Amino acid sequence: MPQPKRNNLVGSLLLTLCAVIWGSSFVAQSTGAQFVGPFTFMSLRSLLGSAFLLPVILCTDAVKKKKGAFAAQTKAQKRYFLKAGLLCGLALCAASLLQQFGIDRGTASGKAGFITALYILLVPIFSVVLRKRIRPLIWLCAAAAVFGLYLLCIKGDFTVQRSDLYVLGCAAVYAVHILIIDHMSPHVDGVKLSCMQFLVTGILCGVGMLLFEDVTPGLLKSAAGSIAYSGIMSSGVAYTLQILGQQRTEPTLASMLMSLESVFALLTGFLVLHEVPTAREGVGCLVMFAAILVAQLPEKKRPAPASAKDASQTS
Repeated sequence: MPQPKRNNLVGSLLLTLCAVIWGSSFVAQSTGAQFVGPFTFMSLRSLLGSAFLLPVILCTDAVKKKKGAFAAQTKAQKRYFLKAGLLCGLALCAASLLQQFGIDRGTASGKAGFITALYILLVPIFSVVLRKRIRPLIWLCAAAAVFGLYLLCIKGDFTVQRSDLYVLGCAAVYAVHILIIDHMSPHVDGVKLSCMQFLVTGILCGVGMLLFEDVTPGLLKSAAGSIAYSGIMSSGVAYTLQILGQQRTEPTLASMLMSLESVFALLTGFLVLHEVPTAREGVGCLVMFAAILVAQLPEKKRPAPASAKDASQTS
Protein backbone atom coordinates (compact mmCIF):
# COMPACT_ATOMS: atom_id res chain seq x y z
CA MET A 1 0.00 0.00 0.00
CA PRO A 2 1.36 3.50 -0.85
CA GLN A 3 2.71 5.44 2.09
CA PRO A 4 1.08 8.82 2.94
CA LYS A 5 3.43 11.75 2.45
CA ARG A 6 4.78 13.41 5.56
CA ASN A 7 2.75 16.61 5.96
CA ASN A 8 3.16 18.23 9.35
CA LEU A 9 0.25 20.65 8.80
CA VAL A 10 -2.37 17.99 8.02
CA GLY A 11 -0.92 15.60 10.59
CA SER A 12 -0.81 18.33 13.25
CA LEU A 13 -4.46 19.23 12.68
CA LEU A 14 -5.53 15.58 13.00
CA LEU A 15 -3.48 15.06 16.18
CA THR A 16 -4.75 18.33 17.70
CA LEU A 17 -8.33 17.22 17.08
CA CYS A 18 -7.39 13.91 18.69
CA ALA A 19 -6.14 15.81 21.78
CA VAL A 20 -9.36 17.87 21.88
CA ILE A 21 -11.48 14.70 22.02
CA TRP A 22 -9.26 13.06 24.64
CA GLY A 23 -9.32 16.19 26.78
CA SER A 24 -13.10 16.50 26.60
CA SER A 25 -13.61 12.80 27.42
CA PHE A 26 -11.80 12.97 30.78
CA VAL A 27 -15.07 13.57 32.68
CA ALA A 28 -16.73 10.58 31.02
CA GLN A 29 -13.82 8.29 31.85
CA SER A 30 -13.73 9.42 35.50
CA THR A 31 -17.50 8.96 35.84
CA GLY A 32 -17.49 5.49 34.32
CA ALA A 33 -14.67 4.36 36.62
CA GLN A 34 -16.96 5.00 39.61
CA PHE A 35 -19.24 2.13 38.56
CA VAL A 36 -17.08 -0.50 36.86
CA GLY A 37 -13.51 -1.74 37.20
CA PRO A 38 -10.64 -0.88 34.85
CA PHE A 39 -10.76 -4.20 32.96
CA THR A 40 -14.52 -3.85 32.38
CA PHE A 41 -14.33 -0.23 31.31
CA MET A 42 -11.40 -0.78 28.94
CA SER A 43 -12.87 -3.96 27.45
CA LEU A 44 -16.29 -2.49 26.70
CA ARG A 45 -15.04 0.86 25.39
CA SER A 46 -12.47 -0.87 23.17
CA LEU A 47 -14.96 -3.37 21.73
CA LEU A 48 -17.42 -0.54 21.14
CA GLY A 49 -14.72 1.47 19.39
CA SER A 50 -13.92 -1.51 17.16
CA ALA A 51 -17.61 -2.07 16.37
CA PHE A 52 -18.05 1.63 15.58
CA LEU A 53 -15.26 1.52 12.97
CA LEU A 54 -16.44 -1.69 11.30
CA PRO A 55 -19.26 -0.11 9.22
CA VAL A 56 -16.91 2.74 8.29
CA ILE A 57 -14.45 0.19 6.90
CA LEU A 58 -17.17 -1.73 5.04
CA CYS A 59 -18.57 1.44 3.46
CA THR A 60 -15.10 2.65 2.46
CA ASP A 61 -14.23 -0.68 0.87
CA ALA A 62 -17.58 -0.72 -0.97
CA VAL A 63 -16.89 2.75 -2.42
CA LYS A 64 -13.39 1.68 -3.50
CA LYS A 65 -14.78 -1.43 -5.20
CA LYS A 66 -17.37 0.65 -7.03
CA LYS A 67 -14.65 2.97 -8.29
CA GLY A 68 -12.38 0.07 -9.18
CA ALA A 69 -9.74 1.27 -6.71
CA PHE A 70 -9.99 -1.64 -4.27
CA ALA A 71 -6.96 -3.95 -4.14
CA ALA A 72 -7.08 -7.26 -2.30
CA GLN A 73 -4.28 -7.81 0.22
CA THR A 74 -1.61 -10.39 -0.41
CA LYS A 75 -0.83 -13.01 2.24
CA ALA A 76 2.29 -11.07 3.24
CA GLN A 77 0.25 -7.86 3.63
CA LYS A 78 -2.35 -9.68 5.73
CA ARG A 79 0.37 -11.09 8.01
CA TYR A 80 1.93 -7.64 8.40
CA PHE A 81 -1.47 -6.11 9.20
CA LEU A 82 -2.24 -8.74 11.84
CA LYS A 83 1.21 -8.22 13.37
CA ALA A 84 0.70 -4.44 13.48
CA GLY A 85 -2.77 -4.78 15.03
CA LEU A 86 -1.56 -7.25 17.64
CA LEU A 87 1.44 -5.12 18.68
CA CYS A 88 -0.59 -1.90 18.82
CA GLY A 89 -3.36 -3.62 20.77
CA LEU A 90 -0.94 -5.14 23.29
CA ALA A 91 0.80 -1.79 23.86
CA LEU A 92 -2.46 0.16 24.16
CA CYS A 93 -3.91 -2.40 26.57
CA ALA A 94 -0.81 -2.41 28.79
CA ALA A 95 -0.49 1.39 28.85
CA SER A 96 -4.16 1.99 29.68
CA LEU A 97 -4.25 -0.59 32.47
CA LEU A 98 -0.99 0.60 34.05
CA GLN A 99 -2.37 4.14 34.18
CA GLN A 100 -5.66 2.98 35.71
CA PHE A 101 -3.88 0.80 38.29
CA GLY A 102 -1.74 3.77 39.31
CA ILE A 103 -4.78 6.01 39.76
CA ASP A 104 -6.67 3.30 41.68
CA ARG A 105 -3.69 2.90 44.05
CA GLY A 106 -3.37 6.57 44.96
CA THR A 107 -1.89 8.69 42.17
CA ALA A 108 -3.98 11.84 41.76
CA SER A 109 -5.46 12.39 38.30
CA GLY A 110 -3.51 15.60 37.64
CA LYS A 111 -0.25 13.98 38.69
CA ALA A 112 -1.11 10.89 36.61
CA GLY A 113 -1.68 13.14 33.59
CA PHE A 114 1.74 14.73 34.04
CA ILE A 115 3.61 11.44 34.51
CA THR A 116 1.81 9.85 31.56
CA ALA A 117 2.75 12.79 29.34
CA LEU A 118 6.43 12.15 30.04
CA TYR A 119 6.22 10.13 26.82
CA ILE A 120 7.04 13.52 25.28
CA LEU A 121 10.63 12.96 26.42
CA LEU A 122 10.63 9.16 26.21
CA VAL A 123 9.71 9.12 22.51
CA PRO A 124 12.86 11.00 21.37
CA ILE A 125 15.00 9.02 23.84
CA PHE A 126 13.71 5.72 22.45
CA SER A 127 14.10 7.13 18.93
CA VAL A 128 17.79 7.78 19.58
CA VAL A 129 18.14 4.19 20.79
CA LEU A 130 16.64 3.17 17.45
CA ARG A 131 19.30 5.34 15.75
CA LYS A 132 16.96 8.06 14.58
CA ARG A 133 18.22 11.64 14.44
CA ILE A 134 16.44 14.19 16.66
CA ARG A 135 17.01 17.90 16.03
CA PRO A 136 18.39 19.88 19.03
CA LEU A 137 15.39 22.24 18.73
CA ILE A 138 13.02 19.31 19.27
CA TRP A 139 14.81 18.32 22.49
CA LEU A 140 14.44 21.88 23.77
CA CYS A 141 10.77 22.04 22.82
CA ALA A 142 10.05 18.66 24.42
CA ALA A 143 11.65 19.80 27.69
CA ALA A 144 9.67 23.07 27.56
CA ALA A 145 6.43 21.15 26.96
CA VAL A 146 7.12 18.95 30.00
CA PHE A 147 7.71 22.08 32.10
CA GLY A 148 4.41 23.50 30.85
CA LEU A 149 2.68 20.25 31.79
CA TYR A 150 4.23 20.43 35.26
CA LEU A 151 2.76 23.90 35.79
CA LEU A 152 -0.57 22.69 34.46
CA CYS A 153 -0.92 19.39 36.33
CA ILE A 154 1.07 19.54 39.58
CA LYS A 155 -0.60 21.66 42.25
CA GLY A 156 1.68 21.07 45.26
CA ASP A 157 5.02 19.45 45.99
CA PHE A 158 5.98 16.62 43.65
CA THR A 159 6.72 13.48 45.63
CA VAL A 160 7.09 10.02 44.14
CA GLN A 161 5.05 7.16 45.60
CA ARG A 162 4.80 3.52 44.65
CA SER A 163 1.61 3.97 42.62
CA ASP A 164 3.42 6.54 40.45
CA LEU A 165 5.65 3.76 39.11
CA TYR A 166 2.60 2.18 37.44
CA VAL A 167 1.87 5.47 35.67
CA LEU A 168 5.53 5.88 34.70
CA GLY A 169 5.32 2.41 33.19
CA CYS A 170 2.25 3.61 31.30
CA ALA A 171 4.28 6.52 29.86
CA ALA A 172 7.04 4.15 28.72
CA VAL A 173 4.63 1.71 27.08
CA TYR A 174 2.67 4.52 25.45
CA ALA A 175 5.91 5.87 23.98
CA VAL A 176 6.48 2.40 22.52
CA HIS A 177 2.90 2.48 21.17
CA ILE A 178 3.62 5.78 19.40
CA LEU A 179 6.81 4.39 17.83
CA ILE A 180 5.06 1.18 16.73
CA ILE A 181 2.43 3.26 14.94
CA ASP A 182 5.12 5.48 13.41
CA HIS A 183 6.93 2.42 12.05
CA MET A 184 4.02 0.22 10.94
CA SER A 185 1.02 2.45 10.14
CA PRO A 186 2.40 3.84 6.84
CA HIS A 187 2.22 0.32 5.41
CA VAL A 188 -1.41 -0.47 6.39
CA ASP A 189 -4.85 1.13 6.30
CA GLY A 190 -5.07 3.46 9.31
CA VAL A 191 -8.77 2.93 10.07
CA LYS A 192 -8.44 -0.87 9.83
CA LEU A 193 -5.39 -0.80 12.09
CA SER A 194 -7.32 1.24 14.66
CA CYS A 195 -10.23 -1.22 14.52
CA MET A 196 -7.86 -4.16 14.95
CA GLN A 197 -5.99 -2.70 17.91
CA PHE A 198 -9.28 -2.09 19.75
CA LEU A 199 -10.42 -5.63 19.08
CA VAL A 200 -7.18 -6.97 20.58
CA THR A 201 -7.40 -4.62 23.58
CA GLY A 202 -11.07 -5.44 24.16
CA ILE A 203 -10.47 -9.20 24.13
CA LEU A 204 -7.45 -9.03 26.45
CA CYS A 205 -9.22 -6.75 28.94
CA GLY A 206 -12.33 -8.93 28.63
CA VAL A 207 -10.35 -11.87 29.99
CA GLY A 208 -9.28 -9.75 32.96
CA MET A 209 -12.88 -8.59 33.44
CA LEU A 210 -14.16 -12.18 33.67
CA LEU A 211 -11.34 -13.28 35.99
CA PHE A 212 -10.99 -10.37 38.40
CA GLU A 213 -14.10 -8.16 38.38
CA ASP A 214 -17.78 -8.48 39.24
CA VAL A 215 -20.08 -7.04 36.60
CA THR A 216 -23.79 -6.44 37.26
CA PRO A 217 -26.48 -5.10 34.89
CA GLY A 218 -27.16 -2.20 37.27
CA LEU A 219 -23.55 -1.02 37.28
CA LEU A 220 -23.27 -1.41 33.51
CA LYS A 221 -26.42 0.68 33.09
CA SER A 222 -24.97 3.42 35.29
CA ALA A 223 -21.72 3.45 33.31
CA ALA A 224 -23.36 3.05 29.87
CA GLY A 225 -23.21 6.74 28.91
CA SER A 226 -19.55 7.05 29.87
CA ILE A 227 -18.63 3.83 28.07
CA ALA A 228 -20.51 4.93 24.95
CA TYR A 229 -18.78 8.33 24.76
CA SER A 230 -15.35 6.89 25.53
CA GLY A 231 -15.83 4.00 23.11
CA ILE A 232 -17.11 6.02 20.16
CA MET A 233 -15.31 9.35 20.56
CA SER A 234 -12.18 8.72 22.65
CA SER A 235 -11.45 5.28 21.16
CA GLY A 236 -13.15 4.94 17.77
CA VAL A 237 -12.62 8.51 16.55
CA ALA A 238 -9.63 9.90 18.48
CA TYR A 239 -7.30 6.89 18.29
CA THR A 240 -8.05 6.61 14.57
CA LEU A 241 -7.10 10.28 14.21
CA GLN A 242 -3.88 9.45 16.08
CA ILE A 243 -2.93 6.77 13.56
CA LEU A 244 -3.88 8.90 10.54
CA GLY A 245 -2.07 11.90 12.01
CA GLN A 246 1.07 9.94 12.86
CA GLN A 247 1.27 8.68 9.29
CA ARG A 248 1.99 12.30 8.35
CA THR A 249 3.92 13.58 11.39
CA GLU A 250 7.26 12.84 13.02
CA PRO A 251 6.77 10.85 16.26
CA THR A 252 8.34 13.38 18.66
CA LEU A 253 6.18 16.23 17.36
CA ALA A 254 3.16 13.91 17.40
CA SER A 255 3.75 13.13 21.09
CA MET A 256 3.81 16.85 21.94
CA LEU A 257 0.61 17.53 20.02
CA MET A 258 -1.22 14.66 21.72
CA SER A 259 -0.10 15.87 25.14
CA LEU A 260 -2.33 18.92 24.56
CA GLU A 261 -5.16 16.76 25.89
CA SER A 262 -4.29 18.17 29.35
CA VAL A 263 -4.77 21.70 28.04
CA PHE A 264 -8.09 20.85 26.40
CA ALA A 265 -9.23 19.05 29.56
CA LEU A 266 -8.63 22.33 31.41
CA LEU A 267 -10.52 24.31 28.75
CA THR A 268 -13.41 21.84 28.84
CA GLY A 269 -13.62 22.22 32.61
CA PHE A 270 -13.77 25.99 32.16
CA LEU A 271 -16.44 25.93 29.44
CA VAL A 272 -18.64 23.12 30.79
CA LEU A 273 -18.06 23.10 34.55
CA HIS A 274 -17.11 26.82 34.85
CA GLU A 275 -13.84 25.93 36.58
CA VAL A 276 -11.66 29.04 36.30
CA PRO A 277 -7.98 28.14 35.63
CA THR A 278 -5.29 29.64 37.86
CA ALA A 279 -2.53 31.90 36.61
CA ARG A 280 -0.07 29.00 37.00
CA GLU A 281 -2.26 26.79 34.78
CA GLY A 282 -2.58 29.58 32.22
CA VAL A 283 1.20 29.96 32.03
CA GLY A 284 1.57 26.20 31.66
CA CYS A 285 -0.84 26.22 28.70
CA LEU A 286 1.03 29.08 27.02
CA VAL A 287 4.41 27.36 27.49
CA MET A 288 3.06 24.17 25.94
CA PHE A 289 1.50 25.94 22.98
CA ALA A 290 4.71 27.92 22.39
CA ALA A 291 6.88 24.78 22.55
CA ILE A 292 4.68 22.96 20.06
CA LEU A 293 4.54 25.88 17.64
CA VAL A 294 8.33 26.29 17.71
CA ALA A 295 8.80 22.53 17.22
CA GLN A 296 6.97 22.78 13.90
CA LEU A 297 9.39 25.32 12.44
CA PRO A 298 11.08 23.79 9.38
CA GLU A 299 14.70 22.76 9.68
CA LYS A 300 17.15 24.89 7.73
CA LYS A 301 18.70 22.79 5.01
CA ARG A 302 22.47 22.88 4.81
CA PRO A 303 23.86 23.74 1.38
CA ALA A 304 25.14 20.70 -0.46
CA PRO A 305 28.96 20.51 -0.63
CA ALA A 306 30.44 21.39 -4.00
CA SER A 307 31.47 18.38 -6.06
CA ALA A 308 34.99 17.86 -7.36
CA LYS A 309 33.78 18.68 -10.85
CA ASP A 310 32.33 22.01 -9.73
CA ALA A 311 35.53 22.82 -7.87
CA SER A 312 37.66 22.18 -10.98
CA GLN A 313 35.44 24.47 -13.08
CA THR A 314 35.86 27.34 -10.66
CA SER A 315 39.64 26.99 -10.46
